[in-house]
Amino acid sequence: MSTAVDEIDLKILKLLQHEARMPIAQISKQIAMSQPSVKERIVKLEERGVITGYSTDLNLRELQRGTTSFILMKTELCSELVEFCTQSKQVTGLFRISGEYNYLIHVQTGSVDEVADFQDALARFGPSKSHISLKNILDHRILL
Repeated sequence: MSTAVDEIDLKILKLLQHEARMPIAQISKQIAMSQPSVKERIVKLEERGVITGYSTDLNLRELQRGTTSFILMKTELCSELVEFCTQSKQVTGLFRISGEYNYLIHVQTGSVDEVADFQDALARFGPSKSHISLKNILDHRILL
């Protein structure tokens, strides 16, 4: 099975990226292809791991988690930090990075005070630096 994404697959992916719940009938009309063919292509894209899931975008401010921060973490307790972050509802992303710090933690909280509390809880793992986002300029950027 080929792993290349062709022009038709890209058209489907572009449509789904804009609206993940777009009906197959609508995709079919927009790319001038039969519904069964579109469905088959989507299934193949899922099976090959090109499409890894479908999601819902949430307004985090409405959920009292509108404060975005990034915390750089330097630790030798890697597995313990990963476990801590996995268990923390404030953590929305954890990245292993190169440089002086070895982790970047993406955190969503309700306030700057909650960021401080979270960072205090991280102290047992090593030194950290927090960066609080003032404004999100490119949110849910369309890739294709």
